[in-house]
Amino acid sequence: MRVGAARAVAVDWVRERMRSDPSVEGALFSGSTVGLPDDAVLPASSDVDVLLVRGSPGAKVGKFVRGGVLLEVSTVTWAQLGGPEDVLGSWVFAPMFRTDGVIADPSGRLAVVRRRVAAGFADRVWVRRRCAGVRRRVEDGLRVLDAGAPVADQVLAVWPAVAGLVDPTVRRRYVRASEVLAGHGFGGWYPELLATLDGGGVGAGRVREHLAGLAVVFEEVARLPREGFAFGADLGVAGRPVVFGGAAELVAAGRHREAMFWVLVTYARCHAVLAAVAPERGRAAWPAFEAVLADLGVASVADRRRRADAVLASLPAWQRVVDAVSRRVVAG
Repeated sequence: MRVGAARAVAVDWVRERMRSDPSVEGALFSGSTVGLPDDAVLPASSDVDVLLVRGSPGAKVGKFVRGGVLLEVSTVTWAQLGGPEDVLGSWVFAPMFRTDGVIADPSGRLAVVRRRVAAGFADRVWVRRRCAGVRRRVEDGLRVLDAGAPVADQVLAVWPAVAGLVDPTVRRRYVRASEVLAGHGFGGWYPELLATLDGGGVGAGRVREHLAGLAVVFEEVARLPREGFAFGADLGVAGRPVVFGGAAELVAAGRHREAMFWVLVTYARCHAVLAAVAPERGRAAWPAFEAVLADLGVASVADRRRRADAVLASLPAWQRVVDAVSRRVVAG
């Protein structure tokens, strides 16, 4: 299916939703389809992300199939979104507004934000502000690393992507970071970035083994109640093509090390559900996840702390790379 046809399905759904739910006051496209031409092919492993803007908080709708298109619908309040300059300084929200992805905007408020973001997206002051936000997240996540959590340094891959004005989607953020680094003359830094994830490399065959183990846990979680989890819909039947089809695409493209991030994220989400809903099943499934952590070199609390400290120590050098990338982007 072409991206334009998939977007049309999303637009129809949004119109229906707004007619039945007056608390929805606007909507826009987000995620990987933002900026793609209508005639681009939408991969079977990709969904169409939609963000609903509400006057008051509401639950994430999640993933579901509509007209043969996998939609993922999230919600945000006006207060959470903020004004035009809040959005410009946000590495999360700004990429959604750099092109005209607004679906519905009865009040005209989204149009005001879009015009300001489109005009200032590549301005150096705003690029630096978004990059500073990423660094704060990296530092905060690594400094408060707790005993039960896998190392959080994977977020470092967001930083070069944001500096290069690229939206760092979750599944492909390492790939996007590598493209940005290579495109601006810093390709030699990518192996170091990738090593912050896996410590030196996990073979393609081993990644396939981990995917097979993940499939077993995923199917178990898909049968459990997942209400209340922000990512709950991602772990259901509708989310399966994205998780496993997307990972298989990465492995087939020789990006098996990058695929391990997606494996890690999905395993962690599954175990969050298991711990809350079915702790006995979670304990039975833990060894498979522990094997993933071991292959990433972060099996123990001490391993995770060492990896986190090493990443924290590397941040000044990465700051220089990110600054250089952003200067070249702005100059270009």
